[in-house]
Amino acid sequence: MLAWIRAGALAALTLFATAADAPARTVRWAASGDPNTLDPHSQNVGTVTMVLQQIYEGLVTRNPDLSPAAGLATSWSQEEPTRWRFNLRQGVRFHNGEPFTAEDVVFSFARAQQPTSNFGIFVDTIDRAVAVDERTVDIVTKVPDPILPNKIISVYMMSKPWSEAHNATRPQNTRAREEMHTVRNTNGTGPYRLAAREPDVRTVMARSDAWWGWQGQQQGEQPVGNVTEIVFRPIASDATRIAALLSGEVDFVLDPPLQDLNRLRAASGTKVIEGPEVRTLYIVFDVFRDELLYSDVKGKNPFKDLRVRQALYHAIDIQAIHRTTMRGQSVVTGTLFPEQVNGYAREEDVRLPYDQAKARALLAEAGYPNGFSVALDCSNNRYINDEQICQAISAMWTRVGVRTSLKAQPLAPFFAQIQRDDTSVYMLGWGVPTLDALYSFQSLLASRGSAPGDGIWNFGRYSNLRMDELIARMKTESGPARQAAVREGLHLYREDVPHVPLHHQMIPWAVRANLSIPHAANNQPYFRWAVVN
Repeated sequence: MLAWIRAGALAALTLFATAADAPARTVRWAASGDPNTLDPHSQNVGTVTMVLQQIYEGLVTRNPDLSPAAGLATSWSQEEPTRWRFNLRQGVRFHNGEPFTAEDVVFSFARAQQPTSNFGIFVDTIDRAVAVDERTVDIVTKVPDPILPNKIISVYMMSKPWSEAHNATRPQNTRAREEMHTVRNTNGTGPYRLAAREPDVRTVMARSDAWWGWQGQQQGEQPVGNVTEIVFRPIASDATRIAALLSGEVDFVLDPPLQDLNRLRAASGTKVIEGPEVRTLYIVFDVFRDELLYSDVKGKNPFKDLRVRQALYHAIDIQAIHRTTMRGQSVVTGTLFPEQVNGYAREEDVRLPYDQAKARALLAEAGYPNGFSVALDCSNNRYINDEQICQAISAMWTRVGVRTSLKAQPLAPFFAQIQRDDTSVYMLGWGVPTLDALYSFQSLLASRGSAPGDGIWNFGRYSNLRMDELIARMKTESGPARQAAVREGLHLYREDVPHVPLHHQMIPWAVRANLSIPHAANNQPYFRWAVVN
């Protein structure tokens, strides 16, 4: 782990030493967007998991420094190259009182593997889960998977009887806008249970006193906080969110606007907690269609030409975006993921230089001396200053002749649109919950559908046989051979330019001065560790 992670963990553990003595409190939490579902296997999106990880748990969880920790499994071991054994925690109950058993584990992994699940990336190598007995489960993989325990941190356990009773044995089909019980109802084993859900208005979570982790404090397993109720409110307006924090109406703002940070640091009663996020923003091209959906070029796709992709890369003044749009709160990059991720290679973290003349020359060489028009799709409430970034890029591309119209919309319709492949070029932010290179390669660069989980977020439909071969090696190999596959993959990514990498986010959280919570590089607040004084 990097030094900043170790330091954060030590600070968090110091904080927890007094947690038991602090009085119980409600935390009122706000962010710009609301989860579009509460189904734990439907949408692998940060706005969904930030709520669900308060309610549901996996066999493996995370420590405050994001390293793996015992969750619903107290221990695990690799019994054979393709068989992992997990020993389940005893005495765990779902929020409706049902006992947690091995059958629930078998059911949950099978559910996460179904076609309507967006979690295939985490279970792609799994052949089946087998109940050895009531407290032991074997996960049998199709091929050796050296990082399986890390991957399944994101796979939450569901009650089989509850799911069957509510006709929810498969995940909600979000693309089809399907309505089902799990969209607004939950039944987890985690530290908080769902108390009320009003989409786009509020979500209330109450402390589950039966959670094993509250007792774990005395046993030295995991430190805990004193928050007894979480009230989450989506507040789309930046100004309204900050006014609510300053007035004391809310206690925690996940996504404060950068222009307000200095005011929040100086204000009485508030503070800013900040650090790097394991999330990278990209511009992604449709390199698949023979004719773009949203362009005036007919009969061909200009993005299939490497020179056009390079031209648009050269046209982006990333330092101007870093300095002006992001107010210095970003880490400019030329690669797929940040240095906190296993597999990062500094020598591959190199950008094409900003050069408008080069961009125009490449466009002319590719047969577009007068440029062309295209529509850029972006969210306007998912990433820090997402719409402003896209506005800047649209202007930069237009200056070199690619006349760019911007379509910015809230995250729910934006994600629904790109998941239908209804786009020509779009901006995407990608976090790495496994902290391993494979997650990004497999999700974003593998040919769509070549194996379970492959290309699940590859909506530009990039496909390169050599990249697929390297990703296949990353899945099964370990040691120097795996490192070599990752390094070659990063080099190929830089040469092929399926995306224009922009920057890694820095994430500030704004909180009331009496709230202490460890900052997490995955931008997920863990209220089980929060203390209100």
